[in-house]
Amino acid sequence: QVQLVDSGGGLVQAGGSLRLSCAASGRTLSNYAMGWFRQAPGKDREFVAGINWRDGTTYYTDSVKGRFTISRDNAQNTVYLQMNSLKPEDTAVYACAARYRTTSEVLRRGADYWGQGTQVTVSS
Repeated sequence: QVQLVDSGGGLVQAGGSLRLSCAASGRTLSNYAMGWFRQAPGKDREFVAGINWRDGTTYYTDSVKGRFTISRDNAQNTVYLQMNSLKPEDTAVYACAARYRTTSEVLRRGADYWGQGTQVTVSS
């Protein structure tokens, strides 16, 4: 079992930055593809960013490319999502997710484990 705890959300003005963290316990995250999903009110859940298990290749949905960066610190067993140049349309609940020894492409179709989510609100 892997327990994921998300943190770092909050209220920020458009153009601002936030860094989300996903701390894991129970297993080492180095064996997992990791990613961040988000869901805004009335919208479907969206896969925002991912990082592969083996080679660390990253994936970003088009709307966040150049603004968001996903990274992992295996020593800290933590994954981060640095979000810059935030826009009101980035407002959503963000949750990290993990899937064992796979790629972002597979993770985006479903996760083994989920964080509880953290609210990000971007005001205009």
